[in-house]
Amino acid sequence: MRAIQVLTTTGPADVIVRDVADPTPGPDDVLIEVHAVGVSFPDLLLSRGEYQLRPEPPFSLGVDYAGVVVSGPGFEPGQRVAGVGGYGGAAELVIGSSENVFALPDSITFDEAAALPMNYLTALFALDERGGLRAGDTVLVHGAAGGVGTATLQVAKGLGARTIAVASTEEKRQFALAAGADEAIAVEGFKDAARVLTGGKGVDIVLDVVGGSLFTDSLRSLGSQGRVLVVGFAAGEGIPEVKVNRLLLNNTDVRGVGWGEYAFSHPGYMNQQWNQLLPMIESGAVKPPIGKVYGIDEFGQALADMDARATLGKSVVRIRSH
Repeated sequence: MRAIQVLTTTGPADVIVRDVADPTPGPDDVLIEVHAVGVSFPDLLLSRGEYQLRPEPPFSLGVDYAGVVVSGPGFEPGQRVAGVGGYGGAAELVIGSSENVFALPDSITFDEAAALPMNYLTALFALDERGGLRAGDTVLVHGAAGGVGTATLQVAKGLGARTIAVASTEEKRQFALAAGADEAIAVEGFKDAARVLTGGKGVDIVLDVVGGSLFTDSLRSLGSQGRVLVVGFAAGEGIPEVKVNRLLLNNTDVRGVGWGEYAFSHPGYMNQQWNQLLPMIESGAVKPPIGKVYGIDEFGQALADMDARATLGKSVVRIRSH
C-alpha cells in the first residue's frame, strides 16, 4: 500500500509517498480503508522531529483520517468512519480500535470527517472539561480561521456560547464569520474591541492557539473569573510567561489544554466526547469548513502552506478518490 512517510526529520520538503507493507490487524483491531486524511499541526512538528511523540523514522504521518471499515469488531464492513491517532493515519490502510474510531453520520463527507476528530474533540475538551463553559458565556478565539479555531467557534456555539473571532486579515475574519462566529475582530487592538463588545465586562473564556505577544492582552481581556485556555503556540515566538499577580487581581485562571494526553489515557473518553458531539453534527452546528484539498503527493506542500499560515479552515489530503 501507499503511505505518506517521514524518512528523515528534516521538514515538509522531505515528506514522501512510498510503498510499504499492508498492516496486519489483530483480533481486536479495526482495519480501515482510508479515503481522506486531515493535515494537522502535529504533522508539521513530527516532520521536523519537534513533537512530543518522536517515532523512529521511517513512519507515516496523519493524525485524523476518514474512510470505510474493512473488518473489525463493533463495526460492519463498508461502514463509514473517522479515526484519530498519534500518527500513522496517512496511508491507504490503517489499523484503529473501538477506542479511537467513530461511526459517521450520513450528512458528513469524508473530507469533512477527516477534519473532525482531533480539532473538534480538542475544542470540546477545552471548552467543556477545562473551561467549564456555561450557556451564555462569551468565548474569544485566537487563530479563529484555522482548523482548531473554526472547530472552537462551532463547538462553543453548540454549547450555547457567544463567540468572538480574532484573526489577522479581513479574509480570515470573513471566513470565521462564515464558520459561525458571532463577531470577528482584528488582532491589533483585540483587547479593547472585546471590551467594547462585552459592554466593558470582558470575556469569560479565551482560547489561545497562538501564544506569543498576544498572551498578556488575552489575560487583560478576561472578565471576573475568566479563564485563558492554552492550546498551543502557533506564533512561534517562544512560550509566554504569566505574572501571577494578574490572576489575583480579577480572579482569573490560565488552564492548559492537553487533549491527547488525557483522552488516550482514559478509556472510553473519546467515545463519550463523540456522543456529545453527534447532536451538534446532526443539527448542523458542527460542519467543518474545508480550506483546501490536496492530492496524496502534496502532503508536504500542505504542511508548508500551514507553516506559512496560508491556510483557512482544515486542509485535507485525499488518499484515494471518493
